[in-house]
Amino acid sequence: MTDDLKLAGLLDEAAAIQSDTVALRRTLHRRPEVGLQLPRTQQTILDAIGQLGLDVRTGSAVTSVVAVLDGARPGATVLLRGDMDALPLAEDSGVDFASEVDGAMHACGHDTHVAMLVSAARLLAARRGDIAGRVVFMFQPGEEGLHGARYMLDEGLLEQAADGAAPVSAAFALHISSEYPSGTINMRGGPTMAAGDRLEIVVSGKSGHASAPHRTLDPVPIACEIVQSLQTMVTRTVDVFDPAVITIARISAGTTHNIIPERVEMAGTMRTLSEENREALRGRVVRVVQGIAAAYGASAEVEVESGYPVTVNDPAAADFMGAVASELAGPDGLRALDDPIMGSEDFSYVLQRVKGAMGFLGACPPGMDPDQAPPNHSRQVVFDEDAMPLGVATYAGVALRHLDAGA
Repeated sequence: MTDDLKLAGLLDEAAAIQSDTVALRRTLHRRPEVGLQLPRTQQTILDAIGQLGLDVRTGSAVTSVVAVLDGARPGATVLLRGDMDALPLAEDSGVDFASEVDGAMHACGHDTHVAMLVSAARLLAARRGDIAGRVVFMFQPGEEGLHGARYMLDEGLLEQAADGAAPVSAAFALHISSEYPSGTINMRGGPTMAAGDRLEIVVSGKSGHASAPHRTLDPVPIACEIVQSLQTMVTRTVDVFDPAVITIARISAGTTHNIIPERVEMAGTMRTLSEENREALRGRVVRVVQGIAAAYGASAEVEVESGYPVTVNDPAAADFMGAVASELAGPDGLRALDDPIMGSEDFSYVLQRVKGAMGFLGACPPGMDPDQAPPNHSRQVVFDEDAMPLGVATYAGVALRHLDAGA
């Protein structure tokens, strides 16, 4: 079967089941769950794919779902991923299907990812007789900082996916975004999203009356100098062509206006685009913080908690995914990302093990400027659901094209 025939009509087929895709998305959106244990979301997925004839397995440590579609003939194995979890936010989007769960909201669009992946499974199941190989659908909880992909890998995701078949030879994911024009796929090869590590710093001094600072060891100005010095350290030691970002986002100290506190607590994030830079900066952060504190006779504790690694799109896989998206959406539907995104993503764990790529589905609401639209992780974010058929077709298209090539 030719490539043209493989992808012919996919976008129309995705549009034909758009009402089902939207209905599933809105069901998930109304009842979001946060974290690694998402029993209601898991059951909704199981119900949605229950009649597709897939080999379905659920996780033990987390409420993941792995569904396998075996084609009519042996061949390669390709993995498609959709994350499931919401964020701890109170929704203020104004949509009529807003979250009904206090303090939880699908503000990053994972509800759309699940719905699009389920609909892609429907399209692929209908073409089972044309498929030589295996498609693995990875429904993953705990993407929002909880390492859900790593849990699934540790539970044998790739080994289960290849059970009795070829090893997974490619993995693809989509992430929706209100920051790109609706109906576009946006991507690049190489480092695409940053590693994200968490900084926890405690500066300890000596407390006392605010009217007599000379009788104390005030940790507040020491903390202020540390924040400024971390910024200088980045600009003076990091190559601008291998960038890094360090942000101290929380500073907490004291109880009232006239008491110098004994300690200052700070928390922040460190973002890097290479493992070499990441490791070097970890050591520099510790030296800067502890060195400044020691210079004043104070002490400092520094913890650098490892977050997600760099998300690296295999250049060939990114070109391949882009070609499928361009064929489906037309030449104007594929847009190159000139620069990496400094957010982090735990699909990076999968891409450390398997060649693949992540693309970004533009879904800016109609009539809004993508630069001005509320972004992902905002309480006001809204995604254009009319972009979802392209996401469904792209998921299905990369699987069909990859398996057709027998890679």
